[in-house]
Amino acid sequence: MVATQTQISPRISSLQRALEVGDPMALETFWQEIMQSGTPLIETSEGDDRHALVTFLWRDKGETQNVVIWGGPAGLDHPQDHQMTHLPDTDLWYKTYRLQMDLRGVYTLSTNDSLIDQENGGFGTRFIPDPLNPKRFVAHKDEEKPDSQEVVFSILELPDAPVQTWIVPHTDGAKGKIHTHRLRSQILNNERRIWVYTPADYTERNEPYRLLLLFDGWEYIDLIPTPTILDNLVREGKIPPLVTVLIDNPDGETRNRELTCHQPFVDFLTQELMPWVHEHYHVSSDPARTIVGGCSFGGLAAAFAGLRAPSTFGNVLAQSGSFWWDKDPEDDIQQEWIIQQFIASPPLPLRFYLEVGLKEDLGWIYMVGCNRHMRDVLKLKGYEVHYAEFNGYHHNVSHRGSLANGLLALIGKQ
Repeated sequence: MVATQTQISPRISSLQRALEVGDPMALETFWQEIMQSGTPLIETSEGDDRHALVTFLWRDKGETQNVVIWGGPAGLDHPQDHQMTHLPDTDLWYKTYRLQMDLRGVYTLSTNDSLIDQENGGFGTRFIPDPLNPKRFVAHKDEEKPDSQEVVFSILELPDAPVQTWIVPHTDGAKGKIHTHRLRSQILNNERRIWVYTPADYTERNEPYRLLLLFDGWEYIDLIPTPTILDNLVREGKIPPLVTVLIDNPDGETRNRELTCHQPFVDFLTQELMPWVHEHYHVSSDPARTIVGGCSFGGLAAAFAGLRAPSTFGNVLAQSGSFWWDKDPEDDIQQEWIIQQFIASPPLPLRFYLEVGLKEDLGWIYMVGCNRHMRDVLKLKGYEVHYAEFNGYHHNVSHRGSLANGLLALIGKQ
């Protein structure tokens, strides 16, 4: 639950005192500082190196009636609790939170919007990125999806958030290539895009390459720069070169069906997709050299694919896997169906990388709890499990940095 108690920014308090004694330059000096540093304003205090006071700001142009923070520490409900305060007789609006120093997330702002909750049909029509924050996370429009649109978030990144070294493109060094295909499935009776990444200097003369299979392929290209991450890891000698297959979803409804422990989807993977991959690319058929992975429902699907097809997939990489998911659910009670299947099954030749964000719990969905439960069950069954937690939300702004961690854990060179 997000705390809503009032936090006091020392810098705002100092500004307020200066204005009260008639300092004519105090406000302009403040805005000059903010324009140089960007928002949000981050203030630390002696004696507490784990937390910071983080102040979100808005500069009024004379028409602002309310400003609401949406996402990040404000969460995704109760907008009335996350309004900024207007400093009287100024163009400054602000709200301060006390946050851990390693937090990373995204947020947007909403001005002059209704303060009725989204679920009641009111709030949520005016989301914009923070104009004072230069750090942006952009979800681009997928031109093949009619309902797709570009969405821009502002990034909240505190000083101790894990460095995302591997997502930065380098101008030096050879780069892999992305090949786009379309594949028709008789089993699923649908068609989808398939992207295949081949490493730099790809050749069919040497030993077959390791294979990485990722669900939600568009997200693993647009939101998580997988080709760049692979180029960087291979260039630095951290992992061996590998071929990566990124599988698209025809639409959202299909995704929600196929990635939630759907046996026909596993049949498609083993009987249609993998034979096609082996026909067109020089990849290993050894399950110990094959990783299946994904995020959210994709992480759930990866675990299910490992459970049902261990002779094909020997490694599971689940980023914020939705292991809470239920079959034949009771209202608002997570059944953790996939965990029950691993409890009931004999140990399989599988290895796992699991991770979850400590701020991912939402409503009745306890992402942290179900991931810890999955970890504990797998370890008790004798599986090799690499497990990690990060201080963040259910968003790819964190996953784009930690994908490399999963690859290093499963196939990194020692």
